[in-house]
Amino acid sequence: MITPEQAVFASILICIGGAVVTAFTAVWRTLTGWIACFVTAATACLVFYAVGMVLSHGPSPHSAAFLENAATGFAVRIHIDGLTGLFLLLAAFIAAPASLYSIAYMRRYTELSVRRYYPWFLLFLAAMYGLLSTTDMVWFFFVFWQLMTLPGYALIRFEHKEAAHRHAANKYLVMMQIACAATMVGAFLLRTGVGLDRNDFDSVSAGIPALLIASPGKAAIAFALFLVGFGIKMGMWPFGQIWLPDAHPAAPSPVSAMLSGVMIKTGVYGLIRYFLWLTPAGAQEAFPFAGWGWIAAALGTITLFTGTMQALAQEQTKRLLAFHSIGQVGYILLGVGACMALLPSAPAIAALALFGALFHTLNHGVFKALLFFNAGSMLHATDTQDLNKMGGLMRFMPVTAITALIASLSISGVPLFNGFASKWSLYTAMIQGGSAVRYLPLCAAAAILTSALTLASFIKFFGASFLSRASALVKKKAAEKGGLEVGLLMQWPQFLLACVCLIFGLAPILGQWLIGSALRASPHGLAPAPIFGETYAVFHPWILAPVLCVAFIGAAALSRIGGSVRRPATPWLCGEAREEEANRYFAHHFYRDLKQHFRWIGGANKP
Repeated sequence: MITPEQAVFASILICIGGAVVTAFTAVWRTLTGWIACFVTAATACLVFYAVGMVLSHGPSPHSAAFLENAATGFAVRIHIDGLTGLFLLLAAFIAAPASLYSIAYMRRYTELSVRRYYPWFLLFLAAMYGLLSTTDMVWFFFVFWQLMTLPGYALIRFEHKEAAHRHAANKYLVMMQIACAATMVGAFLLRTGVGLDRNDFDSVSAGIPALLIASPGKAAIAFALFLVGFGIKMGMWPFGQIWLPDAHPAAPSPVSAMLSGVMIKTGVYGLIRYFLWLTPAGAQEAFPFAGWGWIAAALGTITLFTGTMQALAQEQTKRLLAFHSIGQVGYILLGVGACMALLPSAPAIAALALFGALFHTLNHGVFKALLFFNAGSMLHATDTQDLNKMGGLMRFMPVTAITALIASLSISGVPLFNGFASKWSLYTAMIQGGSAVRYLPLCAAAAILTSALTLASFIKFFGASFLSRASALVKKKAAEKGGLEVGLLMQWPQFLLACVCLIFGLAPILGQWLIGSALRASPHGLAPAPIFGETYAVFHPWILAPVLCVAFIGAAALSRIGGSVRRPATPWLCGEAREEEANRYFAHHFYRDLKQHFRWIGGANKP
């Protein structure tokens, strides 16, 4: 029986091998897609096995060394604990449907070779597996970071003939190098500060107490660099606005799903690992958790509000979703900040905040990947990302419309969908924690308001594209193609992720069990089993569901009291005959006053 570390290392090697194979088979476009899909599925199975072993039997006591050379001291050191397993699970779960979705999606690029796509896709996935599992804070962290950055750069500029895509890829590359440099300098400061020659996580962690006493300033600089480096990666304000809104729309839609659903989560992983797992239990009193918590919570609140307000102004599907990635990352950062702020005085509530942050990390990965699949299907059908040119797609794309509706309700935090389950945990933690940390209820109020703005944004996203009258472009494309609904290879990934949105929304106890098991399998963390209890689902969906049903029935009955009858009719414009296209409502018309008053936030719409 192989160990979890062996399974993950095998996954990395299989991805690299698959990248080599797909580079040679790229002349057969569909075959290459199936090879990449098979490779991704095989690595996903290995990762699921590794995570299952860790959650059921606990982590290995020490890291495992691969490709070890005693003469040079070279070794690839990997360790899988519960926290690593949670993020590996997310990466594998999103990558598998993304690879299946890619097979049909890539057929639209008839003039571009898939040699520019599948090998980089598999290297991108291998790097994420490695970055999440390596214990080397410097050299192999750098290797896996670059192995993730360079394929990401190649994938973002896949349509390299477009100047805007090349520019987006260049910004991504520069920002990722700045982030890498910041985290590496921070790691060097910690390692030299404790007088170590080794770069492994456990050795540095053991020396942190002495460093906090002897040189608190050096430790503060190191952790500030970690916050900047991982903040850039996850899209934290103000860094996310520099690269993320351009990178997501430029990349092919399955890559956008990976970027938003998984890649930016490596920044979340780094932030949690370095701030909450690096400091050992004996040094908790010396580490200024309250101060770092205040900074993280403030940045999280700013990030969620600005990202969502900037999304409200967008009229391009993938650009709108990209700004919402920034906004939703703000919720996660706010949860991590609340956890740090509450640790010294209310550790049980801090554990609830951490649970909410991790649960929202998983939920955001699922519903945002689904939304990018939806946007990819809309682009595949209409050849545009412009919401103003869409309309009436529900009639032509019912499967995509239903899954897009589920994803829109999920990200908006509507009850009985997974986004509500994780956001509710965050709101509860911050409101309950107000007695210990007084500013947290204000952050919660801002987060609740922003969730309402998110719903407004997705009313525009869904209403302008799937509802309203069918636009002239949609009618033309439907006539040319004989139908607009995507094939089964693109429908099934959307259906799978939509089901997960519903499952975690209706049964949040599954998320509670998964995250609780992961934290209990992470013995070095600051939220072990004695703190993390078994009662953090917070609300009971099966009690809430009947209440909502009664409310809907009452609303329907109230609407019928007047006895009005619905009938189709031609719009009357004071006797003036106008084109039918002028009778549609456009994305540009939504929330004009709101967009005008908050123009100072930035993020102007790009045509």
